[in-house]
Amino acid sequence: MLPEAVDEGQKPEGGDTQSALVLGALGVVYGDIGTSPLYSFREALRVAGSDGTVLREDVLGVLSLIVWALTLVVTVKYVTFVLRADNRGEGGTLSLMSLARNSFARRPTLILGIGVVGASLFMGDSVITPAISVLSAVEGLETVTPAFQPYVVPITIFILLLLFMVQRFGTGAVGKVFGPIMFVWFLTIGLSGLRHIADDLGVLWAINPWHAVAFLVSNPGLSFATVGAVFLAVTGAEALYVDLGHFGRRPIVTAWLAIVFPCLLLNYFGQGAFVLSRTSMPENVFFDMQPDWALLPVVVLATMATVIASQSVIAGAYSLVRQAVQMNILPRFGILHTSETQSGQIYIPRVTWILAVGVILLVLGFERSGNLASAYGISVTGEMVVTDILLFIVMRRIWNWQVAAAVSLILAFLVVDTVFLGANIIKVAEGGWVSLCIAAAMCLIMWTWIRGSRYLFEKTRKSEVPLGVIVKEMVRKPPVVVPGTAVFLTGDPESAPTALMHSLKHYKVLHESNVILTIATAPTPLVPEDERVEMEKINDLFMRVKITFGYMEQPNLPRALAQCRKQGWKFDIMTTSFFLSRRSLKASRHAGMPVWQDKLFIALARNAADATEYFQIPTGRVVEIGTQVVI
Repeated sequence: MLPEAVDEGQKPEGGDTQSALVLGALGVVYGDIGTSPLYSFREALRVAGSDGTVLREDVLGVLSLIVWALTLVVTVKYVTFVLRADNRGEGGTLSLMSLARNSFARRPTLILGIGVVGASLFMGDSVITPAISVLSAVEGLETVTPAFQPYVVPITIFILLLLFMVQRFGTGAVGKVFGPIMFVWFLTIGLSGLRHIADDLGVLWAINPWHAVAFLVSNPGLSFATVGAVFLAVTGAEALYVDLGHFGRRPIVTAWLAIVFPCLLLNYFGQGAFVLSRTSMPENVFFDMQPDWALLPVVVLATMATVIASQSVIAGAYSLVRQAVQMNILPRFGILHTSETQSGQIYIPRVTWILAVGVILLVLGFERSGNLASAYGISVTGEMVVTDILLFIVMRRIWNWQVAAAVSLILAFLVVDTVFLGANIIKVAEGGWVSLCIAAAMCLIMWTWIRGSRYLFEKTRKSEVPLGVIVKEMVRKPPVVVPGTAVFLTGDPESAPTALMHSLKHYKVLHESNVILTIATAPTPLVPEDERVEMEKINDLFMRVKITFGYMEQPNLPRALAQCRKQGWKFDIMTTSFFLSRRSLKASRHAGMPVWQDKLFIALARNAADATEYFQIPTGRVVEIGTQVVI
C-alpha cells in the first residue's frame, strides 16, 4: 500500500494559498522539463531521419515515444510513487538515500555509495542543463535573421555570466516573478501547439503506443539513438522530487496534471502536425512554427524560461551540497543565507563559480545545443536508476510492500530507465563523456572525503585519552581553576579533546565550567527544538553536551546553546571561550590510503570553510590550538 502523504503542501510565510504554491512550483520545479520542447522533438527527428528525409511513420513513432515517456516516467513513476517517498517532507537523492539507509540498524555503506553516485550524477546535470537550455533558446535568434549566427555563443555566455553573478543577491525577489513567467510560457507553448494541430489532425493517432513499438521494430538500427534523443523530453523530471520540500506534494502534482503535462502534449502534437504539413524537415521546428509577428517575443520568452530552468538547477545544486556537507560527505563550504525568513535561500560562492566555469567551457566547446544533446541524458538517466534502487528499499522496509508487488513495479521502472540509460550510453564518444567525467570527479571527491574523515577519526582516537581518565585526574589533582566557561568542540565525546589536553599542558589551568561539545547531524532534514540539545553533567567541573542539526539545517551554535538555558545550564556568552583544534595534516606513504588520495584529502581539508564561520561562533570568543597529524 502507498503511504499517506505526510505533508500535502507547506505554506510559505504570509499564508500563501494552494494556487500560489502551484504558481511557485511552475517557476521552480518545471523550468527544465518545460523548456525541453525547444530541442527534444527536433533532435529525435534528426536521428530518425538520418538520411535527410522524415516519413510520416517516423513522426508518429517519435511523437508516440515522447508522449508515453512523459506518461510513464513523470506521471506514473514520479507523480504517483516517488513523490510519496518523502523524508519528513524533504526529497532528493540524498534524502531518499538517508531514508533507505536508516531502515537498517547498521546503516550499510553500500546504500551510502549508491546515494553518492546519484548525487554525483545530479551535479553533472547541474553543469549541462544551463548550457543546453540557454544555448537552445538563443539559437532562436537565427530564425529571426541568420545574421545573428556568429553572436549566439557570445550572447549565451553573457546571459549565463549574468545569471551566476546575481546568485549572491538571492532568488527571493526574482523568484516571485518566476512562476508568472513560466505560466505565460506554458500557455504560449500550449496555444502554439494547438494552433498547428489542425495542420494534420492525423497526428493525434500518435497517442496509440503501437506507433512507438512499430517505429522501434521497423528501425532497429536507429531505435537506440532515437530513444536517447526522446529522453530529452523528460529531463527535469527529477526536479519534482528534489523540490518536494519547497512546495509539498499536492501543488507539484496539481501543476503537472493541470498545466504542465497538457501544455507539453499540445506543443509536441503541434510540432508533429507542423512537420507533417511540410515537404521538408524544418531547421528548428519549435521556432519555425511560430508566426512572424510572434517570433522575436517567443525567443525572448524562451530565453527567460531557460534562465529560470538554469536557476532551478543551480538552486538544486546548492541544496544538494548543503545536505552533503551536513552528512559529512563533502568538506564544509562557506554557506551564505540570502533571506532572513527563508532558510532554503542560500548562496555557496565556491560552488557557484565552479558551476560557472564548467557551464561556460561546455558552451565554448560544443557551440550548438544539438551537439550538447549528446552530453545530456547520461547523468539524468543514471540518477533515475539510482532512484529506482533506493525506492525499492523504501517500499520493502518502510512501506512494507510484499516482495512480488515491489519487485514487479521496480522492474517495470528499471526496464524503462535502463533502456533510456543504454540509449544515452552509446553517445559517450559524441559528448556523453562530459557527464561521466563530472560524475566520476564528484564520486572521487566524496569517496576521498568519507574515507579520509573516517581514517583521521580512527587515527586521532587511538592517540587520545579517554575523557573519564582526565576527569578523575582533575578531581584527584585539581589544577588552578579560573573563572568563566570553556567549550571544547570535539567529534568524539568519549575522548578528551585535543584542545583541552593542549590547554592543560601549556596553560596549566582549568575553567570553572568545562563543556565537552559534540555537534551531530541527524538522518532527518529537520530536528525539533525540544530534541536539539542533550546535556549530561559529569561533575562540578565538566559537562557533556550534544547538539543535533538536521541535514537541511544550517548550524547556528550560539542559537542552539540558548536552548541549553531551558535545561538549566546558565552561561554568559561574554565569559565563554570556545576552544577548537586546528589540525595540520601531512601525507605519509605508510597511511591507510594511497599517497595521491592522502594529498587530495589534505587539499579538500585545507579548502574547507573555517569551523568558526561555519558554526557561526562569535570570532572574538574563539581560541584555536593547532596540532599536526600524519595520515
